[in-house]
Amino acid sequence: MLRSKPRPNARLWLAAGALAWALGGCSAPAEPEAAARPVLVVHPDAAGDAGAWTFPGEIRAREESALAFQVGGQLLRREVDAGAHVTRGQILAEIAPDDLRLQQQSAQAQVAAAEAEYTRARTDRDRYAALVDQQLVSRSQMDAQDAAYRAAQSQLRAARAQADVAGNQAGYTRLRAPRDGVIASREAEAGQVVAAGQAIFMLAGDAGREVAIALPESRIAAFAVGQAAQIELWNRPGERIAGTIREISAAADPQARTYAARVALDADAVDGVELGQSARVTIAAERADDGLLVPLAAIQPGPEGGKAVWVVDPATHTLQSIPVETGAYGARMVPVRSGLSPDALVVAAGGHLLRVGQRVTPVDRENRPYRLDASKPAASE
Repeated sequence: MLRSKPRPNARLWLAAGALAWALGGCSAPAEPEAAARPVLVVHPDAAGDAGAWTFPGEIRAREESALAFQVGGQLLRREVDAGAHVTRGQILAEIAPDDLRLQQQSAQAQVAAAEAEYTRARTDRDRYAALVDQQLVSRSQMDAQDAAYRAAQSQLRAARAQADVAGNQAGYTRLRAPRDGVIASREAEAGQVVAAGQAIFMLAGDAGREVAIALPESRIAAFAVGQAAQIELWNRPGERIAGTIREISAAADPQARTYAARVALDADAVDGVELGQSARVTIAAERADDGLLVPLAAIQPGPEGGKAVWVVDPATHTLQSIPVETGAYGARMVPVRSGLSPDALVVAAGGHLLRVGQRVTPVDRENRPYRLDASKPAASE
């Protein structure tokens, strides 16, 4: 007797049952919840350190003069060198005076000749005046003598003026210091032929010291002449010197797009401050926009092309994206005009790696966790 083969449907049901049993006994475990991500948070700042700007600078003299001869010639000798302290009227250099002295002597000789001609013309006029009274010469001859006298008088004045010029030029062969100061640099050597007006020395006057800095074009409206500043020298860290902005350039540098400015040091604080030293200037800048300040990196792209910031929800430790309206961007901070409360915990960095609803652990700039209920670092000072 032949055994009947199982029907295809029966075999299909048996295979399905075996597969279901295998899957039921080998189910995968549930995926663990992702750990909370640490994020740096700050409170929006309405004033204080957020409005402080720091600029590198260099110590310069308030009065810097390029010293030059008023006449040209060969530089005969140089009396001082760079770094020397000089006083007003001190001789700094001299050019060869021979040619100028000869010109002075020539001018003096022309004066002597003009004086002799003037004397002769005056004598002739006086003699003709006596003859006119006696009616021995005509009136026209007397008028000619008067004209010759006035011409001789004018020539004498011109000769004396030329002699004065020649005398001054002879005195210009010596270059003197116009004020007390320090020779910052020298630009010529003995034996060199120099032209009138060519710089020989650069003199840094003793009357005051300043720091030369450059202000950013984007925030130039926040600075003004007379604004207070603090100066810190690189070789004297931690020591602050008071100062004020003395001048701001009216035009920006065409390449750097910055405005040159000078910060004057207080007169009683210039002792020990040397020319050329590096310095750091801190200015409490006035903000042009009202609102709270947040770090530049806190601003993220918002919906429909707007701006937003990440804010930590204290109740759930999760992130929320808050649309905001910002003002003009600064170098480090951005004013937020609306959309943000002063007590909000704003994520200050790494916003491009975050998402809405993500669980986070807020920390401060010293990597200390925040107590969200008190909005303060959990660690004690």
